[in-house]
Amino acid sequence: MIAPAGRLRWILVLGGGLLAAGCVNADPESTPAATAMGVPAAAPAPPVPPPPFDSTPHGTAYYVRVDGGEADQCTGTADAPYPGRGTRQACAWNSLHHALPSTGEARIKGGDTLYVAPGTYPLGVHAPGALGGRCYADAPWDCHLAPVPGGPDARTPTRILGQDPARPPVLRGHERVSHLLDLNGSANVEVAHLVLTDGSPCVEFHADPTAKCERDAAPFGEWASSGISASASRKVWLHDLDIHGLANRGIIAGGLTDWTVERVRIQANGWAGWDGDIGDGSSNSGDIVLRHVEIGFNGCGETLDGTPWACWAQNAGGYGDGLGTARTGGHWLIEDSHVHHNTSDGVDLLYMDGSADSSVTIRRVRAEGNAGNQVKTQGRALIESSVVVGNCAYFEGQGRMQADDLCRARGNALSIGLVEGQPAELRHNTITGEGDCLVLSEGGDPSSQLILANNILLGRIDWRQSPELACGHYAHQSPARVSYAGNLFWHVKGGQCPGDSRCEDPKLANAGFDAFDPMPLGDSPVLGAGVPDREGNRFDLEGRLFIADTPDIGAVQRPRGRQALNAGSEK
Repeated sequence: MIAPAGRLRWILVLGGGLLAAGCVNADPESTPAATAMGVPAAAPAPPVPPPPFDSTPHGTAYYVRVDGGEADQCTGTADAPYPGRGTRQACAWNSLHHALPSTGEARIKGGDTLYVAPGTYPLGVHAPGALGGRCYADAPWDCHLAPVPGGPDARTPTRILGQDPARPPVLRGHERVSHLLDLNGSANVEVAHLVLTDGSPCVEFHADPTAKCERDAAPFGEWASSGISASASRKVWLHDLDIHGLANRGIIAGGLTDWTVERVRIQANGWAGWDGDIGDGSSNSGDIVLRHVEIGFNGCGETLDGTPWACWAQNAGGYGDGLGTARTGGHWLIEDSHVHHNTSDGVDLLYMDGSADSSVTIRRVRAEGNAGNQVKTQGRALIESSVVVGNCAYFEGQGRMQADDLCRARGNALSIGLVEGQPAELRHNTITGEGDCLVLSEGGDPSSQLILANNILLGRIDWRQSPELACGHYAHQSPARVSYAGNLFWHVKGGQCPGDSRCEDPKLANAGFDAFDPMPLGDSPVLGAGVPDREGNRFDLEGRLFIADTPDIGAVQRPRGRQALNAGSEK
């Protein structure tokens, strides 16, 4: 079993509100927390975009309660328990299977709202309402809910909502059901305030017989394969969800258009966190936004007390990406998020199609402890105000992790694929790691450009080639133009010190892997030493506005003057 390493500065509770805290373990029956970066009181916080949908009620409201009744007993249109006798009573249903039965038409229509009261709701064969159609004992994996019917337009979405955000209901799969929520073909949908999990620590197809799920004979046990399945789906808003402990993927979704994912935790799912490779039709388009998400310890199982275990990756037969796609388009934005301790890559967007209508923006993200590369991009990209801690050998000696899985793909902290005529820019980041290089760029042509500005690049011993140091930046067979401005390189291979870079100890609060703290100390050479931010209105990792004319180098702006007074004892 594994205890999460390091510390997180803030915890974002699914019911709302920021609390100073450490890592929180998850229980399938509880409300685990999702991590995000906090904003000091003195900081003018980054602007919060409006939600994709308004909150005006539309359509019919339906209700699910643990003390509700069957579909022939209750209409589902009243927030009341089944009275114990009679049919077609004004009361709630007792299962989501009544609202979205596996056979026939859904009982809710596009534009309706389904409220789910606090409690635990089994999904799969033998659950209330799971009768007929795909739900039969010989193939229980097919006994999943029907696809959510799409809303008629973006102004009238279909909503599946936990009724009490402070006590989100638990949807718990069992008997090998393939997935819990179905968004295949769904459009104009909001899903919020739910926990998606199962009741078993097993991992599907695991190489260790003690961790492997039973697939050969019924009863299969209290496990489910994936949390959310989606394809050909557009205009979806997922928020305030906890998707953890599934036997295979947390989310398997591709062919998406204009998805927004906010305050969602995807933790300890046995194969991957979010897998975007669904075969044909995997490419995405429009705006794919992930904001205030946590993606951690995927490629590991999860015990019932929330502890990751049985971690494995590709050389043992598993997978392990936190977020990975097939070839894809779309404008991807990941911000104010934490991607950590996945058993392969953290964010793998190396399969961007490089078209003029695709891009990647990673902003105010902490990526650390992933066993491959922390972040991969391709084509037009911007990575800013982020902390990248490439401790890619974190899983050494744990679970079924193999030596070749550690620092996989040479463990480069950032892998930047360049495309003809497109820029990739790294600015105001703090990057450290024990892989081959802190930044690897490759591909492109002389019309491509890589820009590094105001970054701290802090090397470590290369785990695979000790006692060599990790290199700062290496352009592998790439003729692209590279420009450097206002960076600090330290303790890197060959003493690399390009352009106008400073080359001295950045003097950070804690440069150790276990509790890496990027805050510059009071005598740090990075203070006020960055090149001016001409664009202005750029926020650091913790939500402080950078001082445009004299910004600090790195991801964190040390509080100054009134900002420092108001920040109090934050450091």
